[in-house]
Amino acid sequence: MVATRFSVALHILILIARDTSDEATSARMAVSIGTNPVVVRRIAGHLARAGLISVQRGPGGASLARPADQITLRDVWRAIHPEREKLIRVHPRTNRQDPVGRRMPELLRARFDQAEQVMLENLAGTTVADLVGEFAKEAQAA
Repeated sequence: MVATRFSVALHILILIARDTSDEATSARMAVSIGTNPVVVRRIAGHLARAGLISVQRGPGGASLARPADQITLRDVWRAIHPEREKLIRVHPRTNRQDPVGRRMPELLRARFDQAEQVMLENLAGTTVADLVGEFAKEAQAA
């Protein structure tokens, strides 16, 4: 199961990108996300370490560290899921004496890595600005 950290991270980035009042605080974002401010701060820490946001303690809140059109969903995925963390894991304790058990980890790992690469390539084609633009389209249509 893929954790929801990725979608929460995107929610945080969209809130920051859309915020014009410089009030992008963890408490305010937590209300929109429907979670605890501690969860927001933890995920925002990943985003800050990846250089995607800047966080100022207190009333200043958070801001994007670079323009929204320069932050891809792949960047966000990698901020939340380091390269060493695989999307789909392989059962590590197969029976090495069994002909199928011996081959399964390497057989599956190759396929799973390929699937993850395709997903990352797809995510690289969408930016935070693209997602923010979806809100603008909806506002115009309403």
